[in-house]
Amino acid sequence: MTIQAQKIQIKELTTPIRDAEIRDLKIGDQIEISGIIYCGRDAVLPKIVRLIENDALDSLSIDLNGAVIFHTAVSAAGIGPTTSNKVEIEGSIPILSKAGVKIHLGKGSISFETVRALKRFHAVFAITPPVSALFSDKIVSQKIAAFPEEGMEALYRIEVKAFPAIIASANGQTIFAV
Repeated sequence: MTIQAQKIQIKELTTPIRDAEIRDLKIGDQIEISGIIYCGRDAVLPKIVRLIENDALDSLSIDLNGAVIFHTAVSAAGIGPTTSNKVEIEGSIPILSKAGVKIHLGKGSISFETVRALKRFHAVFAITPPVSALFSDKIVSQKIAAFPEEGMEALYRIEVKAFPAIIASANGQTIFAV
């Protein structure tokens, strides 16, 4: 008996991400992202939300249209996902999606309310395996984009090549039991 290996189709995405690309994603899809990813977590995402709500996002000189946000801190040890269902992080997802973010990267489950918000704003949530060494190898460059006073939890702008993730919530569906 011979076993044939099934070739996994990996969808390659380059930032900024377009709505048409989001519509084509389904839960379980494996993706690789190239381009710019913003990195932030519970210390900075609420600050960005407040700037959006106060129509002051321009003060950061960042463009969220078609953006990817990775729920992580950046340190000399590398990067790895933090739990996305922390109140400060998950609470930011709908507002950031409305502001143009297309892909939120992290780990853990998200609520069905957040799944519905992602669908409404044509965005997705993708999970990443917690393997810092793999992610560090995918970084082309990095710099602080905003809130340097937060140290490794500042908002970082990283450029990546073939950054891996798996779609966990798209178009109103989710892999999580909610």
